[in-house]
This record gives sequence, structure tokens and C-alpha cells, in this order.
Amino acid sequence: MTDQSAMYRKYAPEVFRFALYLSGNHADAEDITSETFVRAWTARESLEMSTLKGYLLTIARNLFLQQLRRTSRARALHEDIQDPSPGPDLEAEARAAHAAVMARVQQLPEIDRAALLMSAVEGVPYGDIARALGISLPAVKMKIHRSRLALSQLEHSQ
Repeated sequence: MTDQSAMYRKYAPEVFRFALYLSGNHADAEDITSETFVRAWTARESLEMSTLKGYLLTIARNLFLQQLRRTSRARALHEDIQDPSPGPDLEAEARAAHAAVMARVQQLPEIDRAALLMSAVEGVPYGDIARALGISLPAVKMKIHRSRLALSQLEHSQ
């Protein structure tokens, strides 16, 4: 097994999940994931394993932003994101709750959404998020805190 295939197996699910949450589209997330690894493998600089996940998520975010600029329109989440919960009633409830949360997440500004997802979903340390987004560490903490508050307020207003 090559280093590239090991890197892909380890990080592809996380990059895909991050791209899916950013884009809200399964096909776009697959494209972003593929292109992320192509760019990482063809990069001239050497890759450090300690910062590899943050580096890959940064590439994925930049690809998403490029795509967003090209299409210049926001996309709603597709309803084909399914929760694997057993039972049709539990599955329907979980799907409705997930759709509501994702709709609320999509209302956040892109940089706030990226910071929140990197932290909450991907477990990226705040320092790596700051470097990936090109903002200060206090700004990352503030964006994540405000995003969580905004999601909480949206939940209580519904």
C-alpha cells in the first residue's frame, strides 16, 4: 500500500463529510474530495502528517469556495442525506431533525459555517482552524461561539 492510498483511506471519509456539509450536495462533495487529494498529491511542498488533516480540509474549503464563485448561487441541501437509524418512524424523525439542523447551518455565513464544522464535526484544533481560514485564534473562538449561539437562537425561534 502506497503512502497516497494510506492517506486517502485515512482522510477521504473526513474530507468527504466536510465537503458534504459545506456544499450540501453529494455529487459536489465527491468532486471536491477527489480534487482535494489530486491537489495534495501533486503539491510541491512536503506534507507533514501532524497538519495533514487541516491541510486537506483547507484544500476542500478552497475548492468549495471556487465552485461557489463559479456558480454564484447558494444551493439548498438535498434530501438524499439519510440517517441510518432503524425503523421508519425513527428514521423519519431523525431525517427531519437533521434537515432542520442543516438548514440552520446553511444560514450561517460561509466562514462561520466552515469554522463550526471544522471544530464540531471534524475535531480540528482551533489553531489549525485559524491557519486554515486565515484568521486569528480569538476570531476562530468568537466565530464558533457566535455560530453555536445563532443555531441555538434559530432553534428556539421555531
